[in-house]
Amino acid sequence: MACAGDRPGVTVVVASRDRAGDLMATLPRHAAPVVVVDNGSSDGSVGVVRAEAERRHAAGLPELRLLETGRNLGATARNLGVEAAATDLVAFADDDSWWAPGALERAAELFAAHPRLALLAARVVLEPAGVADPICAELAAAPWGHAADLPGPDVLGFVACAAIVRREAFLAVGGFDDVVFFGGEEERVAYDLTSRGWGLAYADGIVAHHQPSPARGSAGERQRLIHRNALLTAWMRRPLRVAARQTVQRVARGGDARAGVVLALRRLPAALRRRRVNPEVVERRLAVLERGTGAA
Repeated sequence: MACAGDRPGVTVVVASRDRAGDLMATLPRHAAPVVVVDNGSSDGSVGVVRAEAERRHAAGLPELRLLETGRNLGATARNLGVEAAATDLVAFADDDSWWAPGALERAAELFAAHPRLALLAARVVLEPAGVADPICAELAAAPWGHAADLPGPDVLGFVACAAIVRREAFLAVGGFDDVVFFGGEEERVAYDLTSRGWGLAYADGIVAHHQPSPARGSAGERQRLIHRNALLTAWMRRPLRVAARQTVQRVARGGDARAGVVLALRRLPAALRRRRVNPEVVERRLAVLERGTGAA
């Protein structure tokens, strides 16, 4: 299952759109080779990336490559960066995040020591407060424990900007998809990697810093998007009874949840075309998680 390891090292892949200011602050923090995929920015982001690439070249630092999509591809832009990476491992970062010094080197050691590992979920430190993102506690408390052949708690989720993947495994499951597009795009990838027997683990000692950009949509917009994409993922991978139940529950809740259902309807045909129900190993884990959160 594991790669032969003939492309050693880690490449950082950053997808960005109209966040030139964030890129100016974060790109210089990346010590590894970087691929920036620009999602059709119109705010000067491309110029910022090119200037940083020239600075790194002049200083003899690892290469920074720029890929321009010419339009907004959402999370699937990261797939282009992974395809372009010249290493077996890829670390994702957002334009408002960066990896702690030494984190990628330590992660590479863990991948080398654990051949079944496909994805490492790092501890997310929120800046400027310097506190752990609450999701870290959830990942660390994975209710099915710690597989002997993985370096940390065995998880079924991750935060994209704090994840390192084995390139081969990520591309084999299709990477992120354009049905979900952006927001919660990690969920289906986690299901599919687990379905194929790969391991996903949380490593508290591997750190990614995240300073959420001020250039974000409203809280309501984000919530509607999360509801939409959770439903689309359910219709792509969950049993029909589960997907239908989740849809009905959101309609009954009203507000952003119901609005998310309306948004999901527009993409439902595409989701159904990609439907492939999770195997029992994934559904058993999801059942444990849903019991723990009180979800029906």
